[in-house]
Amino acid sequence: MTAVATVAPSPSARAAARRQRWIRRYGLAAGGGAIVVAWFLVAVFSPWLAPHPYELVDVTKRLQPPSAAHWLGTDLLGRDVFSRLLVGARISLLAGIAVVAIGGLVGVLIGGVAAYVGGKVEEMMMRVTDLVMCFPPIILAMAIAAALGIGVTNTILAMLVVWWPKFARLARSLVLVQRNQEYVEAAHVLGFGPSRILFRHIVPNALGPLIVLLTLDVGTAILTFAGLGFLGLGVIPPTPEWGQMVSEGRELVEQWWVATFPGIAILTVVVGFNFLGDGIRDWLDPKSRRR
Repeated sequence: MTAVATVAPSPSARAAARRQRWIRRYGLAAGGGAIVVAWFLVAVFSPWLAPHPYELVDVTKRLQPPSAAHWLGTDLLGRDVFSRLLVGARISLLAGIAVVAIGGLVGVLIGGVAAYVGGKVEEMMMRVTDLVMCFPPIILAMAIAAALGIGVTNTILAMLVVWWPKFARLARSLVLVQRNQEYVEAAHVLGFGPSRILFRHIVPNALGPLIVLLTLDVGTAILTFAGLGFLGLGVIPPTPEWGQMVSEGRELVEQWWVATFPGIAILTVVVGFNFLGDGIRDWLDPKSRRR
């Protein structure tokens, strides 16, 4: 039999193979992160990037198609769609992040305390959580927002009422798993108090799934905020907001640019956060990292 000599791959070939594996594994996450960072930069610098004042009304230029003067056209009142889109990014991103951050913090506190304390405290907290989750989130948020009145703050408060239960349920399940681990028993033996054990030891070890949910949920929060704005329960005019901009152009079939570009903005930022969340989930999963 003739022996077949095997040739080891060159360093450049190994580097190329590693790049390909990285792209396959984290390419979408990197793309999502780039989209999110780009929109954050737009939100921060939108007052300087906008070529026209977002509130400037000029009815002589109403419903003009995209052109060199107005890159994304004008709306019913002659306002520049591109300028309003850029300024609206600040409100949409701020609302989505605020809802997820505050709702996540409240939910983690409620779920973590309920799981660690147990007994009647856990029963009461979880029954309140179940009660809120019985209602469709968007319907309950609509009802609360309508009762509070139009405004960004009121809309965020309405969303917070329905946003925390999912984090409470997840935090409770994670703390229940961690509560019986050996390091918790060791902390008890060393004389650490319940609050220190919960917030210094248990919660940090359960952060992985919570971070993934937080990242994925920002896109959902932005989409929900846009939906409330579409229904007229978001910002107070003339402040621009993506959902409200889509609503203003929903019946303008021929003037497609009025609703299309804000809709594309919502789509891109939601997809970006979803891709980023999926990438973080894969990175935090040891089994995924070994593939």
